[in-house]
Amino acid sequence: MKYAVIDLETTGGSVAQGGKIIEVAIIVLEDGIEVNRYESFVNPEMGIPPFIAGLTGIRNSMVKNAPKFFEIAKDIVEVTKGCVFVAHNADFDYNFVKDEFAELGFKYRRNSICTVELSRRLIPDMKSYSLGKLCDEIGIPHNKRHRAIGDTEATAKLFQLLLKQDNAEEIIEEMTDYDVYSSKKHYQLSREQIDALPEETGVYYLYNEDKDLIYIGKSKNIRKRILQHLSNKTTPRAIKMADEVRDVTYEVTGSELVALLQESDEIKKHLPKYNRAQRRTKTYFGIYQSTNDEGYYTFKIAPLADGDYPITTTFSRKEAEKILDRMVDKNALCQKLCGIDNSSKACFRYQLKTCNGACIGEETPEQYNERAKTAAMRFSYGVPNMFIIDKGRNEKEKAVVQIARGIYRGFGYIDINEEYSTEEMKSVIKKYNDNADVNKIIRGILRKKKGVERKIFY
Repeated sequence: MKYAVIDLETTGGSVAQGGKIIEVAIIVLEDGIEVNRYESFVNPEMGIPPFIAGLTGIRNSMVKNAPKFFEIAKDIVEVTKGCVFVAHNADFDYNFVKDEFAELGFKYRRNSICTVELSRRLIPDMKSYSLGKLCDEIGIPHNKRHRAIGDTEATAKLFQLLLKQDNAEEIIEEMTDYDVYSSKKHYQLSREQIDALPEETGVYYLYNEDKDLIYIGKSKNIRKRILQHLSNKTTPRAIKMADEVRDVTYEVTGSELVALLQESDEIKKHLPKYNRAQRRTKTYFGIYQSTNDEGYYTFKIAPLADGDYPITTTFSRKEAEKILDRMVDKNALCQKLCGIDNSSKACFRYQLKTCNGACIGEETPEQYNERAKTAAMRFSYGVPNMFIIDKGRNEKEKAVVQIARGIYRGFGYIDINEEYSTEEMKSVIKKYNDNADVNKIIRGILRKKKGVERKIFY
């Protein structure tokens, strides 16, 4: 087996964010022995950021007369031909190289192995799995740190050590990330079926020989994810599912958020036998907000029903109670006004001096409601009405997800060249049901630093 151990130095970020390679080094191992090596500076056709120059020692003057990536692309293809791509944090290096090739209109595909994850399996209990600290701990020389050839030499020595561990061959096969079709590994589908799959974000559907839908999934790279399914040997269940697959269909969504929402809805609709996590169809619960006769905001827990507008939804009453308890603690709310304390006098928190007395009129509705409103916003989507704008299925459109009165309404797509009023935006939305899974999905994506492109409040 041949392995191409690779390290890159870049200007930072990703290719999509404008990042470029400034140095590449490759060491080819065959049966664990070095048989070839390659290294080169790369002219990024842009300035090297001061932080990167300080980290790597690579200056603009050092790459000024170096070849541009398109001039060494053929070398990289030839040196790594027939090899498994090996790197420390392989997702970064492999995807960076792949994206640089994509900019040239070329599909660069290699199977890959990450020595970070492989080290965790084969040499567990290390203090750290960063390349420098790991090499220090196990006695591997690591010279020229943060330079491509130095890091590649250290990674190659690490990989040679890993190859000698017990069960290494079996574990390496299990942990290989497949991006190249193999009739042996992916016998369930033809090469033509695999090549027809997009390397884009969307939802995919797996079928058995009887055309029964057995699994629905979401991925940011549908083609690669299907190859992973077909070669998955990690559990008996994964092996059984892979062996049953005979056909695949897909729907590109562009937006990761839309893919997650569509996947969740489709699983609940079709109930495929290999989808477990989101097959829940039982009663959900909501936390509802209202105003009592004295003008205080109140909260209560009740089963979710169509047409309701809770501030948040949960899988169970117990989960709702936990959320309500956190709302009370973090915002100094009154237990009586939250339906937790049913006494006729002051609530128990008032006796502990953690309630300001709204339950007995010592705190005005205006003062109390300000905190109650903050609590409600914190546990919902943050605002009651918004459109979440994200990547579309092509360059001419954007995806739109609607939240109205704190409830998920659905999603649709808009033309980027058209102007849309609020009502026109609403008209493109395909209606979907809100539930606890959806609630969790949207709030999770919104918490990500770069989860969506932007939000429009209305």
